[in-house]
Amino acid sequence: MGRNTRKRRSSMATKAIAASAALALGGGGLIWANFYASAHESDNNGWSQNQTKAAAAQVATISCPDVGQKLTNVPQNARQGVAAELANLDKQITEAYARLASTRQAQANDSGFVQNAIVGPLKEKRAATIDRIRINIQRVGGQFNTSLSQLAACTTQNAQTNAGQAGGGQQQNGGQQQGGQQQGGQQQNGGQQQGGQQQNGGQQNGGQQNGGQQGNGGQGGNGPVAADFVDITKVQGSAQLGVGQNGLKANGNSGSRGTFTTRCGTNGNDNHNTDNVIVAPGVANGAHHLHDYVGNQNNDAFASDQELAAASTTCQNQGDKSSYFWPVLRLQNGQQDFDQNNDGGGKEGNVGKILQPAQAQLKFVGNKKGKVVAMPTALRIITGDAKAFVNGNANANVNWSCTGFENKVQLHDKYPICPQGSQVVRTTNFQSCWDGQNIDSANHRTHVSFVQADGTCANGFKAIPQLQVRLVYNVPAPKLQNGTVVNPYAVDTFPENLHKPITDHNDFINFFSQNTMNKMVNCINTGRRCQ
Repeated sequence: MGRNTRKRRSSMATKAIAASAALALGGGGLIWANFYASAHESDNNGWSQNQTKAAAAQVATISCPDVGQKLTNVPQNARQGVAAELANLDKQITEAYARLASTRQAQANDSGFVQNAIVGPLKEKRAATIDRIRINIQRVGGQFNTSLSQLAACTTQNAQTNAGQAGGGQQQNGGQQQGGQQQGGQQQNGGQQQGGQQQNGGQQNGGQQNGGQQGNGGQGGNGPVAADFVDITKVQGSAQLGVGQNGLKANGNSGSRGTFTTRCGTNGNDNHNTDNVIVAPGVANGAHHLHDYVGNQNNDAFASDQELAAASTTCQNQGDKSSYFWPVLRLQNGQQDFDQNNDGGGKEGNVGKILQPAQAQLKFVGNKKGKVVAMPTALRIITGDAKAFVNGNANANVNWSCTGFENKVQLHDKYPICPQGSQVVRTTNFQSCWDGQNIDSANHRTHVSFVQADGTCANGFKAIPQLQVRLVYNVPAPKLQNGTVVNPYAVDTFPENLHKPITDHNDFINFFSQNTMNKMVNCINTGRRCQ
């Protein structure tokens, strides 16, 4: 396997995806971008890589309704086709964002450029795609809500409202409301502005050229920014997740107190691709960012359940062929990696050296209110939201911290700057309540849920072992200098989400053998520690 993206199967165009493969989550959200005239500008596949100087500034947003979140009841026979069309909506937004980033001079010279050259054509593409979704659903006898056709239109507006505003009425993005502050009379995007100049993503990467490239807001031109980082030693008190019930630990000092640990390595064989077989089955580059894979070695967009079940695994326990995958973490210090010219990589703003985890700890725990039941084979769980910055906090599930600080500081909207000798930690607690019937759902959310605050499962759901993933990284500490960040690191993301820490997410597909799953459940329910 090596650093090349996994080889595509020759039959990908006609290959049937297993019935359990389901809808793509994509299809919309808000794109936040800065538009400004540049004294000198280059276009590397749509992403600015040279230093830019703002001669004029016009700040706007494009708001595109999220189609995928509205499609919660799609007939099984229509899901593969609908998933492909939702992936098309994601691709259209990605292309529109790239065009926004590469046409600053035209935008500064023509006030109607964004509407006429970007938003208008985007609406037409989205309308055609949504109509194909309708055809897919109705073709198999399903019901299509005609009001979804109204979701084609995207609008431009001044960047004065919060992207991703959640039900609580307030969304923190990098500790600040995006576009919600003005400095020197000018509107900022991404939380930062310097010297009266407007900059995409909020800043220039350290104010210096790295490896011959200049990033206006992170090395890739679209984040992260200084406001996305915090010195963890200066965080006061206990900073917790703060996004509702998401990410609560299911286990405690009562109920089923055992644990089951599986050791599957840290992706030392560089198994990467930009697919996501859960949310975009059959679609190459469906994630638009790169994933690390441990465990199952056959996971790409075209893998059937049968192929996943028969695959090799990196797990020491060969009874665990489950797939564990998450977006890579990159160091933006001027170095590039194998995918710098690839889709999902540098071509979509995900740039920098890929960091392999120093540790990848995969542990299943019990439920503090009672026993757990076995997970069904091929159960799919996605946790967190790769588009949380534009979709809102409803599905966010993020914990960032540093070794030595995990018991008192867990951040969700900041990347930590760790002191010398301390390592960056990403922790994820998965949903651990299951509806007892389905291995997936149309929006990949409703068949599982998080425990309630008291540890119980609502709506008649059954408690299953909770997967807890802890990833530890050796990351050179970024430096904040004069409102800029030097050598930042960032999680891969959809480009319009600006590499915000809130977009971190994690994915799991269960392919434990029945014997090993039974052993796990028995260990957890009897209070033992097993592996």
